[in-house]
Amino acid sequence: MQPLSIYIHVPYCEHKCIYCDFYSVINGKNVREYFETLVEEIKFRASQYSATHEVKTIFFGGGTPSLVQTKYLAKVLNTISKYFNVCENMEITIEANPGTLDNNKIKDYLSLGVNRLSLGVQSFFDDDLKFLTRIHSAKEAIESVETAYSNGFENINIDLIFNLPGQTKARWKENLTTAVELPVKHISAYSLILESGTILNKMVLDGKVKIGDDDYDADLYETTQDFLSNKGFEQYEVSNFAKGNYECEHNKAYWEYRNYLGFGTSAHSFIKPKRWKNFTSLSQYLLSKKKSEKLFVASEEILTKSEQLEEYVMLTLRSKGLNLNELNSLFGKEFYEKNKGIISELEKDKLLLKEGDEKLVLSQKGYAVCDEILLKFEY
Repeated sequence: MQPLSIYIHVPYCEHKCIYCDFYSVINGKNVREYFETLVEEIKFRASQYSATHEVKTIFFGGGTPSLVQTKYLAKVLNTISKYFNVCENMEITIEANPGTLDNNKIKDYLSLGVNRLSLGVQSFFDDDLKFLTRIHSAKEAIESVETAYSNGFENINIDLIFNLPGQTKARWKENLTTAVELPVKHISAYSLILESGTILNKMVLDGKVKIGDDDYDADLYETTQDFLSNKGFEQYEVSNFAKGNYECEHNKAYWEYRNYLGFGTSAHSFIKPKRWKNFTSLSQYLLSKKKSEKLFVASEEILTKSEQLEEYVMLTLRSKGLNLNELNSLFGKEFYEKNKGIISELEKDKLLLKEGDEKLVLSQKGYAVCDEILLKFEY
């Protein structure tokens, strides 16, 4: 059976953060109907793919999944277990906001089999959190990590954002220092990105907010790499660092170009060579279960071999590396032959490293200019 990862989108939030462009709703309506529709969608896809796939990971993202009652998450997990083939010891992740957790909720998650917690901390400074319009305080963030760990969560990730307006290198290092002193096994560190349509992007365009330029951003990124590496966190993707064997298996499914199904509003799915996206609007999604054709789907495409190759190279190279044997098996030797000269130059500049005879990996310096490197290749 082919491995399969499942993503569940929970769109509910207390409010919309100024930098976020993920689909979310803040009215808290139709929760019961939404999860009923999710269950129907899961059953529908199971009828197509359960015979050929085994579920390896489940990821509840959002939105803020920790806002909804645990009974809804339980219903989803029970449906997946009933209608799909699931492997033992699945990685099951839930994203949570520190301001929405308590002892009872954490214990409920553990009882459901959730074994990985991802906390949207973003910063350990209250003024940063206020600027980002987060609903939690720095103290609550620290307490949430410690409470989750003391209740039995071994696998905890925290998200952090760098290059916030006015953020000095010293202050960013204080964030990293606080993070590594907590019982976390995984840190996702993202540069503040200006997404079209967000409040933050408009604030920058209007001149109300200024963020550091590309050189400063790159400097903070290099600082992050050096700091976390020295603290035992290995970089295994552009923005992700893990201790020991605590890499996120769900996200690795994307980066290693494996099949995945996304359920809920705005969720994406990819069963090679087909990709599709669900309706974004909550109302459209709820109505779609009544249609007999193209259930839940807003758009879809069949990727050409060339498009698959380009995505495969991009995703694998930005994570643990491009396996040349696998590349040749999937797509033939043409890509490597075409790009021998470019690869040689990148190796000479120490942006790309060769591990044995079969793997190309980005160096720490290469991760910083990953997008530029990918543009050099011919497909």
